[in-house]
Amino acid sequence: MTDLVDLAREALKQVYDPEAGVNIVDMGLIYDIAEENGSVQVVMTLTSEGCPAASQILVAVEEAIANLPSSPTPDVRITFDPPWTPEMITADGRALLGQ
Repeated sequence: MTDLVDLAREALKQVYDPEAGVNIVDMGLIYDIAEENGSVQVVMTLTSEGCPAASQILVAVEEAIANLPSSPTPDVRITFDPPWTPEMITADGRALLGQ
């Protein structure tokens, strides 16, 4: 893992799922982060294919990546394979949800 990938993960902890009130990392929505040729690729999912906050979350992810040191190009890819389930929420996320 590179420093930029670590920075990206930390930056994405500032992006919240507006419905759950938990950051998208602890919600388990981030599947992979990689650095390649001046860009940061984020492979992520949403809680459902019809997520009403999809565009809001996507813009926030792109902005979080673009604002990192060296201003990398964000390359955000949405996938539903595997589909998100509540079991993907981290222990920190569960604590925030009171579970």
